[in-house]
Amino acid sequence: MKPLLKVMLILGLIFASTFILGRIFGLLTIENVRFWLTEAQTINPLWVLAIVISLLFSDLFVAVPTLTITILAGFFLGFPLGAAAAFAGMSMAALCGYALSRKWGDKGVKFLVKDAPARDEMIAAFQQSGPAMIMLSRAAPIVPEVTACMAGVTKMPIGRYLLFFSLSTLPYVAVAAYAGSISSIESPQPAIYAALFLYAVLWVGWYLFQRARKKAISAGDYGASRTCC
Repeated sequence: MKPLLKVMLILGLIFASTFILGRIFGLLTIENVRFWLTEAQTINPLWVLAIVISLLFSDLFVAVPTLTITILAGFFLGFPLGAAAAFAGMSMAALCGYALSRKWGDKGVKFLVKDAPARDEMIAAFQQSGPAMIMLSRAAPIVPEVTACMAGVTKMPIGRYLLFFSLSTLPYVAVAAYAGSISSIESPQPAIYAALFLYAVLWVGWYLFQRARKKAISAGDYGASRTCC
């Protein structure tokens, strides 16, 4: 498990650095995104659609506030169009990260994890824990991009990855976009409640996943000790 955590941590730090740089230079802030969408709506709603998709796709390269953008997509485009736009953008980012990592990720992994058995251990660990990680990845920023890259570099079948990605992302965008569609500047409570609800559900999911994993590890260690004795 340690090689997997090492690679995921380094990937997370790389993605986090883009967020920090974006904040330093004032790029892709919530204020900027709201301004762009407001201006685009005055021109043509199709521009709003294009901006939402483009922003969420760019999340692969520069960390953006995905939940806020999804809520704003619902506010400006309504439901279900806002949810569809958000899902399209997130799917494009995920597929691109998966494809790039599947094709060129081996070199990076070999640089980070020199030992071949350790790389095999990393792949086996992600095959076991990866599905849960993907389904719970929306609990925190950057984790969806990291799991997309890990799925690609460990050669997880694309259909399997898309299944777990969809199970994670479809409810997320549906709840967030719907909350945005029934919110307003004067009454933003639905969007706030939706954000709190999503994070609460996902963090409880992470807690249960970690608890189940620790129990499984403990049971395996106990079984091994019994066999040895």
